[in-house]
Order: sequence, then C-alpha cells, then structure tokens
Amino acid sequence: MSPPTPPAGAPAPSVEMSFDEALRMAMSLHREMRLDGAEALYRRLLQLVPEDANTRHFLGMLLYQRGRPAERDEAIGLMTASVQADPTVAAWHNNLGNALLEGHEHEAAALAYQRCIDLDPRNVEALNNQGCLLRGLGRLAEAEASFLAALAINPDLHNVHANYAMLLAGVKRVPEAQQHYLRSLELQPINPVVSKLLGVMYAQTGQLDKAAEIFRTWIEKEPDSVQAHHHLAAVTGQAVPERAADAYVTDVFDHFATSFDERLTMLGYQAPRLVGEALAQRLGPAAATRDIVDAGAGTGLCAPWLLPYARQLVGVDLSPGMLHQAGRRGGYHALECAELVAWLQAHPGSADVVVSADTLCYFGVLDGALTASFGALRPGGWLIFTVESLGEDDAHRLQPHGRYSHGRAYVLRTLAQAGFVDLAAQPVELRKEGGKAVQGWLVSAQRPAADHPAP
Repeated sequence: MSPPTPPAGAPAPSVEMSFDEALRMAMSLHREMRLDGAEALYRRLLQLVPEDANTRHFLGMLLYQRGRPAERDEAIGLMTASVQADPTVAAWHNNLGNALLEGHEHEAAALAYQRCIDLDPRNVEALNNQGCLLRGLGRLAEAEASFLAALAINPDLHNVHANYAMLLAGVKRVPEAQQHYLRSLELQPINPVVSKLLGVMYAQTGQLDKAAEIFRTWIEKEPDSVQAHHHLAAVTGQAVPERAADAYVTDVFDHFATSFDERLTMLGYQAPRLVGEALAQRLGPAAATRDIVDAGAGTGLCAPWLLPYARQLVGVDLSPGMLHQAGRRGGYHALECAELVAWLQAHPGSADVVVSADTLCYFGVLDGALTASFGALRPGGWLIFTVESLGEDDAHRLQPHGRYSHGRAYVLRTLAQAGFVDLAAQPVELRKEGGKAVQGWLVSAQRPAADHPAP
C-alpha cells in the first residue's frame, strides 16, 4: 500500500506522511476552505482505507458544504456510512441531520438530531436544530421542549431565544415572543433578522412607537442598513419609496436563501401553485413550446409548474443567493442575476409568458414593471403574477412587514394603461403569517395579438 501524497496545491511534506498525518492535512485544507485540495486528499485516503469513518464523514461534510445538487446523495451516503461505522460521535449525527434537512428528508433529519441528543443531552446546537425542524413540521409542543432544554443549559444563546420567539409568535403568545426577541437583541445587539421581526411584531400589534424605536436603534448601529431605513419608513409613513431599493431586496433574500424554502413550507406558501394553475387555465393542455420568463425566480419554486409549458425557461432574480438555490433545484435553461424591470426592458418581444410569483409586492408603483412586462411579451403572450391585496379603492401601501399591498382596481387600471387586455384579478390566499391568512390577488393579462392591437 503506497503512502498518501498531498494533492496539487497542498504544501509538500518533507517526509512521507502517515495515514493520520494525511487526514489531518486534508482537514486543515478543509478548514481553510481549500475544498478541491481537501477533496482530492480525502478521496485518496478512501482509496487506501475505504472503511475509514473519519474520512467518509469529512468528505461527506465537504460535499454538503459545497452545495452541488449532483453531490447531495453522495454526501448523505458518506455521512450515513460514517455514523453506521461509528455511531458514538454525537456531532456526526447533528451534521447528518443538517444535510438531511437540506434535502427535505425531515423525518430522517429528526431522527439524526435525536440520536445526537441521546448521545450528548447537553448539545445545544442539536437541540436548537431539532426545535427549528419540529417547529416547521408543526410539532410545536416538542419544538418548545427542545428550545427550553437548550436555554436551560445555556440561557445566553441569542439564536435559540430568536428561534423560540418565532414559535411563540406563530401561536400568538405575543408578549412572550417579544421578551425572547428582546433578550436575543441584548445578547447580539446587531441582528437584522431579529430587529426586523420584533419591529414588525410591534407594528402589527399597534405599538408603532416601539416599532419605530427598534428600527431607529438598528439605524444607530448600522447607519447604512437599507432594511432598517425601509422598515422605519413603513411604520412612520415618512419618506416612503415607490418601490423597495434593489439593495434591500438583495440583502433580504441573500440572507434567507438557504432557509427560504423551509420557511415558506412552514407558512403554507401557495403562490407557485396558484400561478401554475392560472397558466394551465390560460394556455390549456401542456406543451413545451413557449419561451417563459420567471421574473423574480427566487429559489425556483415555480419551475415545476412552468416546465411543462416551456421550450425555454429563464429565471431572473436580483439575489445571487436565491439563484444559487434555484440552480441547485434545477429546471431552468438559464438563470440571470438582474433587476427584473431592467432585464425585461433589455429583452423586448422575447417571451410568450412572463410569470412573477410574490415579486411585485416589492413594488408600490407598478407602472414600470407592467409596462416592461408588456414590452417583453410577444403578441398574444400572457403575464401572470400575484400581489398582496389592499382595499378595493386604495392604490398601494407599504406595510410594516416591508412589502407593498395593492388594490384590485389599481392593478387592473395599471394593466390596461400598459396595453393589456383580458384582465383578471382573483382573490386568493397566498400563505399564512402569524396564524393569519395573507390575502392576495392572482392576476392574469394578455398582450393583444398582432392583428388586434390595443387601443
């Protein structure tokens, strides 16, 4: 058996390495995020000792961390094999749980977290992960027990306070949720997510002064935070922008990219299904003959609904993080990182369908987005989108949560002004937040056929 040699790019040793020395080198490369070199050395070590549990686990971790869809099954397989070979390492079960969770294998992830906790009852990371997973599965009493167990071990865990507060908010235990959000901010004063959640909670319970105080404090700590300024405008009604700044949208969605799908699953998110059903109603039987633009593609949740109709499916989004997740999901022929209005304006007459699921809620004034969509469509093409609903006679309003809601009459009027015909705006439930249904409009409109120009 020949001794292991370092991969290209790794420092050359002065003497031949033992197996353990080579493994330590691979782990060092891994920690330094020199992943190609670490992977090459891990794989060489597995050729030498295929049953080594450490090498299996750390190679599996590397593949999971790198996040390539084609490597997901191998990553989980390696990590599973490692815990089967040596089931006594608690942290390995937690790592496996994280990988399984990202692969949407929820029950298997829950078992992995529990095995970690059985081995190490004071593992607060696993308790927190377990709590978040169980909360998402609706097993709220068990989730609460996990969070409380973690806090009993260490009451100064800012992330556990925040995650527990989210659970409490979801079951309308608002005062308790506020207390835990406040404690989380005491422990980690600069935390945009918690500041936003607490400020929005204050606003939604009519405590606008407290909400404004949270956002002003956030601005004091981070004067350049586009999120803080955006939410302060929402709760004070002062300096309200016509649409959310590009930097705001990118900041929000890059931060949530890796957890976005799980969060929306918890909220019973319906927009992809709704736009898919509207597309089927407008186009009839599926035929992959159309060029479709998913404007605001996010993590790609609409792709399965659009692909049966698509000759070419292009996803456009401002957030690189979200597009990375969409690429991992697959289904798109192309993904482009761009502001959607500018992209649509730059691609006139290129699409048969433009779909936008819960993206135009980051626009107050819709004229620019709808006119750009009209221009990007070929004659006879369809625009289908969702927005959150406002009173019939209102135009648009920036809400405390940071999104805009729109009145039906305003939406239909703006579509008509852009040149669309065959307008429809159907009331729908988009998702649930804080136990309440979020109402919206499912909108469809057609660019007139060439021989029937708009007046």
